[in-house]
Amino acid sequence: MEPYRIKAVEPIPATTREQRARALDRVGYNLFGLRAEEVTIDLLTDSGTGALSAAQWAAGAAGDESYAGSRSFHRFREAVEELTSYPHILPVHQGRAAERVLFSTLLAPGRITLSNTHFDTTRANVELSGCQARDLPCPRARNLHGPEPFKGDIDLVGLAAELRGPDASRIALVIMTLTNNGEGGQPVSMDNLARAAALCREHGVPLFLDAARFAENAYLVTQCESGYGGHSPTDVAKEAFRLADGCLMSAKKDGIVHIGGFLGLRDDALARRCELTLIATEGFPTYGGLAGRDLEMIAQGLTEALDPRYLRSRAEAAAHLAALCRTAGVRLVEPPGLHALYLDAGHLLPHIAPHRFPGHALACALYLEGGIRSVELGSLYLGKEDSNGEPVTTAPYELLRLALPRRTYTRSHLDHVGQTLEAVVKNKHRVPGYRIVEAAPFLRHFRARLEPVPAGPATTATTGETPDHEGRAENGCDQDRGSRVRRALTAPPATGSGGPA
Repeated sequence: MEPYRIKAVEPIPATTREQRARALDRVGYNLFGLRAEEVTIDLLTDSGTGALSAAQWAAGAAGDESYAGSRSFHRFREAVEELTSYPHILPVHQGRAAERVLFSTLLAPGRITLSNTHFDTTRANVELSGCQARDLPCPRARNLHGPEPFKGDIDLVGLAAELRGPDASRIALVIMTLTNNGEGGQPVSMDNLARAAALCREHGVPLFLDAARFAENAYLVTQCESGYGGHSPTDVAKEAFRLADGCLMSAKKDGIVHIGGFLGLRDDALARRCELTLIATEGFPTYGGLAGRDLEMIAQGLTEALDPRYLRSRAEAAAHLAALCRTAGVRLVEPPGLHALYLDAGHLLPHIAPHRFPGHALACALYLEGGIRSVELGSLYLGKEDSNGEPVTTAPYELLRLALPRRTYTRSHLDHVGQTLEAVVKNKHRVPGYRIVEAAPFLRHFRARLEPVPAGPATTATTGETPDHEGRAENGCDQDRGSRVRRALTAPPATGSGGPA
């Protein structure tokens, strides 16, 4: 059972199918545009959507709102420093602000960042700095449905090759995302992190953690990595932070708050430069764009996020929903993580070509059927089309993410998601594809407007090659997910639950 009881409740909106159809049409079939009161179960993101504890509300009430030197900042700094060991802690209003402060200080046009996988805002902030973001997911990540743990690891062979290669002088930093959100929420092993840290030290390149889900990564390490079975999530998290030169943190995830984050740094000179940028763009260093109550709630939330009972309940909720998905006949990225499930929409909807966005099509179908909001992680997010709407690049996989807000939904809510998915699967051949009507050059999935189109036979993007559902490249891991033409996901239906058909 969940290790908490519910102290306050909020009504859940109930809408009709006709109302949902009108809402989809009004927002250009982009679920980001929906009003909250039009959504019954909101699995769009786990960022800032969790439920605060009684202890967090009490801490917030004691917040000191002094502009400079508030006691709330000192409590916040002490909690973060104890966890991370970084001597310089700069509060920011959310994770992407930490990215902007660090990248605008550390990067210069033409530089390169390397990562196990950059997520959307990270990549955008790198590219807005005139730099290139290269992804190095490990080879195991190519097998979506295999049971191997730690598919979030970085490709150490690829990392070594980059650090010793012709572009080595242009590499500004390495970012390890814990857990690896862009690769199905898969964890990073401590062995992989330690080896990556050693390579970075050898070549004089700073290593930073994107630590938004550090507690969930630490929990999965205690469950899956040899030698860590007797460790607490807190012990593992502290060890991970010690291996890195700094971190970017969105506290809206494993801080279990509605707003806030921080930038942690070891280097004194870099910290001074980042502080100047912080003052100019976020706020004075003892509040960084946050209220004192927010700083208090983060300090408390970081402790609660590492509670093994709470983390176990997260894992059990994800496992329950994963079982419902499998029962409905939907394949997902295995093993399921904690913060989200990633459904293989390309496999479920082979009649929808990648440039007609099967992941987005499944998201719209789930909303229309049961009022569930989710988000595509496929070719709408990563792809590119020409002026005629024909594919230039497509994503390696066409996925749909069902994010799990923290302490927000019960098992019966997840049962509704499973029942809705089962109903969609029964009529999956009627699900249409979509085309883009209007989009921005960056982060287009947030604000694009689309329209449904009749679904035709699935085809490969532009290569004319035979679709390879499991691999994202013939040799090794991709170094830039957005740089090459991908194959359509047209694998036949699975014949069993143990792996690809």
